[in-house]
Amino acid sequence: MARAPERSESDPSPATLSRRLLEGVRREESVDPIRRRLADLSERKLTPLRENRRVALAFWLNVYNAATQLLLADQPELFGRRRRFFTTTAITVAGVDMCLDDIEHGILRGQRSKYGLGYLPRLARCGWSREYRLTPDPRIHFALNCGAESCPAILAYEPDTVDDVLTDATAAALDRSVTYDADANSVHLPRVCLWFIGDFGGPSGLRSFLYEYEQVPPGSKPSLRFEGYDWTRAPRRFADDLGRPPK
Repeated sequence: MARAPERSESDPSPATLSRRLLEGVRREESVDPIRRRLADLSERKLTPLRENRRVALAFWLNVYNAATQLLLADQPELFGRRRRFFTTTAITVAGVDMCLDDIEHGILRGQRSKYGLGYLPRLARCGWSREYRLTPDPRIHFALNCGAESCPAILAYEPDTVDDVLTDATAAALDRSVTYDADANSVHLPRVCLWFIGDFGGPSGLRSFLYEYEQVPPGSKPSLRFEGYDWTRAPRRFADDLGRPPK
C-alpha cells in the first residue's frame, strides 16, 4: 500500500494543513493563515487527494470538523436554521467555496443526497470533479461532528492511521449509543443509521455492520429501532486526546 506523500515544514501537505487547522481551532488560535493556504492550494498540490483514499479521507474529515466549529463560532445564529447552516460557505479549498453539505455529501459520500435514506444521488453540485469523490464509508457517520449534542467527539485524522482510528471511533460510538434487547430481539440505534441506511448497504448491510462491531449476536437478525436525534447546539466537543476516541 502506498504511503501518503510527505512534505517539508515550509511546504506542508494538504493533510498536514487540515490537521493544523483542526488543532488550531481546538486551541482557539487564529487559523486565518492556514485557511488562506487551504484556499490557495493548487491542482497539483491536490494530487494526493485524487490518488490516495486515506489521504483524502483524513483531509476531508479534519476540514469538515474544523469548518463546523469555525461556522459555529463565527455565525452561531445559523445553527437554529439548519438548512442555512449546512449550505452556507464554511471554508474555501483550492479556490472553491464549500459548505458543510458539499464536504459530507458531495465528497465523503460520493455525491449522494442527504435525503432519501442514502439511496439517492445529490443534485446540487459541490464544485469538485468526480475524481475527488469518495466511495461512501458508513464509519464517517461516527466521525463527523455537525455541532449537535448527538454528534461524536471530534478527533484528528492522519492518512497512515485513518482507518484504524476511524474503526476505533466507530466502535466507541456504537458502544455508547446502541442497545440490544435480547428478549425482543431488537436493537436501538442512533438516528444517523436510519438517515443514511443506504450507506450501510440497507437493513441487511446495517445488521452485518452491527455483527462486525459485536453489537448484536451473530445471525440474530434483530428488528431495527432508531432513536431520536438531539439537535441541541454543542460546540467544541473535542476528544481529550485528538488521536484516540473517548471510551
